[in-house]
Amino acid sequence: MITVDARGHRCPTPTLRLQRALRDAAPGAQVRLLADDPLARIDVPHFAQQNGHLLVSAEPEGGGFAFVVRKAGAAAS
Repeated sequence: MITVDARGHRCPTPTLRLQRALRDAAPGAQVRLLADDPLARIDVPHFAQQNGHLLVSAEPEGGGFAFVVRKAGAAAS
């Protein structure tokens, strides 16, 4: 799993970093995004839905959030 640490960055940086990681990942790969910007709770699920990716989880973690997004394409094994 690819992990992207965007803690300390404000909108839209966390979503842009997630987008870059997903672009470079294989179809079906999962990317874990760490973000502490409160707007990420809105932006990340919206980004995933708009781009056909699957939001696997969104959990509070360490004063921020940990999102797991599966890239659209082949199912991950």
